[in-house]
Amino acid sequence: MEQGWDPEVKRFFLKIINTISMGLIWMISMVTAGIYFGLAYRDGKPVIYVVLFYICLVATLYFLLRYFYRLWKK
Repeated sequence: MEQGWDPEVKRFFLKIINTISMGLIWMISMVTAGIYFGLAYRDGKPVIYVVLFYICLVATLYFLLRYFYRLWKK
């Protein structure tokens, strides 16, 4: 009897792990930048920092979702 995983099951689990890990990395980095560094709200800072933060947030979310789409399309 052969030992190990079926290659298709292994690829499927790798897709799941990649999706979860990339999503968590993105969320943690956005929360860190937004709350810890205070870029998500204006508290005596110029408005341009807040606007740039939200533009970067939307742009990186777009690229993350595009990555997920291409990953799961294969």
